[in-house]
Amino acid sequence: MTSRAQQIVGANALRARSHNRQVVLDQVRAAGEIGRAEIARASGLSTQAVSNIIADLLVDELIVEGGRRVPSRGLPVTLYRLNPQGGYAFGVEIRPNAVFAALLNFSGDQIFSDRADLHNASRDDVIKTVLHLRNAATRAANVPQSRILGAGVVMPGPFGATGIRDSGSELSGWEDVTPQTCFEDALEMPTFVENDANAAAMAERINGVAKDRALDNYAFIYFGTGVGLGIVQQGRMLTGFHGNAGEIGHMPVPYANGTAPLETLVSRLSAQTALTGSGIAASSVDELNRLYSAKNPALLDWINTATPPLAAAIGIVENLFDPETIILGGAMPDQIFDHFIQHMTLPDRSVANRADRPLPRVMRGSSGRMTATLGAAALVLNQAFTPTISVAG
Repeated sequence: MTSRAQQIVGANALRARSHNRQVVLDQVRAAGEIGRAEIARASGLSTQAVSNIIADLLVDELIVEGGRRVPSRGLPVTLYRLNPQGGYAFGVEIRPNAVFAALLNFSGDQIFSDRADLHNASRDDVIKTVLHLRNAATRAANVPQSRILGAGVVMPGPFGATGIRDSGSELSGWEDVTPQTCFEDALEMPTFVENDANAAAMAERINGVAKDRALDNYAFIYFGTGVGLGIVQQGRMLTGFHGNAGEIGHMPVPYANGTAPLETLVSRLSAQTALTGSGIAASSVDELNRLYSAKNPALLDWINTATPPLAAAIGIVENLFDPETIILGGAMPDQIFDHFIQHMTLPDRSVANRADRPLPRVMRGSSGRMTATLGAAALVLNQAFTPTISVAG
């Protein structure tokens, strides 16, 4: 397996200064606390280059001195760590009926969250609501706007006018505009716009199971109203030409009566539709959780019907992208994710079916139902930490 040091290397050329800062910050983030010589060895940068970057990052207050390590020989080594107050990231998730917001500090810790109802998803109402939540976040956390590094905005895909429409999970009324421009103009800060699955995948990298396991190559199947896929490769998202990579909810998969789009069989919307057919209303994650705990027959029937198509989709994703693991997460009870994982029979004909696996083929994420909202803010932090060019030192 390729090591982290082999995947992310620095460059001593002056033109790569921004890249090198990202390399150093990523090493500090991954290690928790680390010394200059260790960064130089892991990144391929010279010790002098690392020293210069460390000095700049200290001035910018993005890192601080941590503890000291006393080696068996020589002088004590100063260690550096991220400064949680060095910068902040604002994230919003826009759904057809609500906007969710979160503010993360530079270490990826959540320091604010809130939601606001939307009477409609028109551009004016959405932008007005996002501004209201941004102002509420800075006031509640006592953070000056100048310390916010940027904003992440999550919207359900697909983006633009495509052949996929009227599925019940997309956000209508935004097909003829560039959302990034709209939000950058309104918020007056750098803004990253992504679909909910990509953002959710990034939440797990910044402060979730992917961070805990030091994963840089994984897939994330996101359960929102529909189902989407986020692919992270060497710490960067695979987005596609128009930002619509990963729209697996519309991918046909086999089930008992033939084939059907995945999200008509495996999604919160499909669960709610099945329950409505049995006279049961379940409009929230909490209600689904309560029904599962009560072993509601209609919900268990839906889960049993949904498990084989989900397993088939996982096999397709494995063969297409060869991830270290596939993570399930989003707006669905953890109990249901665990049930899927424990009861599904994964395809044998998969590149992921190998004896030397260090991780399970499928895992549950740890970011919870706010994963896309947290992921929106994580987009900003990932931009600070993840090198965007590959240059050998």
